[in-house]
Parts: sequence; C-alpha cells; structure tokens
Amino acid sequence: MPPWEVLLPVAGLALLDTLSPATLGISLYVLLSGARSVARPLFTFLGTVALFYFVLGCALVLGLGVLLETLGGLADSAPVGWAMAVLGGGLLVYSFLMPTKPREQRRPASFRTVAMIGLGLATGLLEGGTAFPYFGAIGIMTTAELPAATWLPLLAAYNAVMVLPPVLLYLGHRALGERLRPRLERWRTRVESGSREAMGWIIGLVGFLLLINGLARTGAVAALEGSGVITFLNGL
Repeated sequence: MPPWEVLLPVAGLALLDTLSPATLGISLYVLLSGARSVARPLFTFLGTVALFYFVLGCALVLGLGVLLETLGGLADSAPVGWAMAVLGGGLLVYSFLMPTKPREQRRPASFRTVAMIGLGLATGLLEGGTAFPYFGAIGIMTTAELPAATWLPLLAAYNAVMVLPPVLLYLGHRALGERLRPRLERWRTRVESGSREAMGWIIGLVGFLLLINGLARTGAVAALEGSGVITFLNGL
C-alpha cells in the first residue's frame, strides 16, 4: 500500500478528475439520447477513455522514472520539489487568468461501437493535454519512487474513479428511468455552460496540491513550522 502522503493527494486528484466536462457531457448526451440501449455505447466510450489514460499514465510514469534515474535519483530532492512548487504556483495563477467562455461540447455522430471507440480516443487525445489532475498524480507517484506493484494498481484505481460518476448516472437512469430525465437535462446544461469555469477550479486545486507537495519536498514547510509561522497562521 502506498504511503499516506502519496495516497491522499492522489485520491484527491482522482476525485477532481471526476469533474471532467468532456466525459460527463458526452455521457449525459448518451443517456438522454432516447436510444433503446445506452449501456453498450456508454461503457464502450468510458472503457476507451479509461484504457487510453491508463496506457498514457503507464508511459508517463515509466518515462519520468527513467528521466529521474538518469538525473541521479533526484526524485525526492529539493530541485524536484522546487520544480513542482513552481509548476503548482503557475497553475494556480493561470486558474484565475484563463478564459471562461464556454466551448461547444463534442457529441457522437452515432452509437455504433466503432464510433464510440473513436470518440473515446478523440476525447483522450484532445483532453489529454489539459489533464492536469492526472499529470499531478503521476508526478507525485513518480517522485515517490513507488514500485510497479504499487503504482500500477493505484493508477488503475485512479482511472476507475475518474469514470465512476457516469457509471453512477447510468445506474440511476436504469433505476429511475424517465423520472431522472429532467434532472439529467439540467446537469447537462450546467456541464455545457460551465465547463470552462469547472476547469478553472480544477486547475487551481491541482496547482495548490502540487505547490504544497513541492514545498514539502524542499523542506520549506518544515522550516515554516519550525519558525512558528504555520502555528501563527492557524491561530488567526
């Protein structure tokens, strides 16, 4: 089992990733399509997205691990900590400056299996560049130098959590049927209109977590605690 200082931030980032506007928006569109069977297209799409991110995550973990090993085992060093802190601070600042104009959500042209696989791959490719919670979790796992027997199931669990909300929505749709439709319609409208706003919150929270994690590796947090600054701030 990974240590708590790795498990807790990774779990928090996985929960943030459940708010992915693209995955939620497409899932709600499928559920509200009125198709006779929504299970096959929905789970084909979600399975493709989860598998894409799992393979991407494995490649990133292995690549970062080789890089850190080449640099001489700097995984838990102050330079890496400062790099994480700078990246986190940059993301935190960007979250306040990024444009929030909503963009049009992609929708499936058909619900055939091949089409849903293609849509899942397209979602992964187009959204992968802004998957900040995922990148943050991979960075934390890599710098912690977890063995493959630990980070592989942790990465798989992360991706399972990431697609959990659409699965729960499907179960609610099966149980309640048309009674849930008005609520799903409202959720879809909110996802489509507020996707950029939600992404801003996600980027800001990821930046904060990376900033704190990076500062902890540099010893800055311990230094502040030793000086009594943290105690003073907590008492305010």
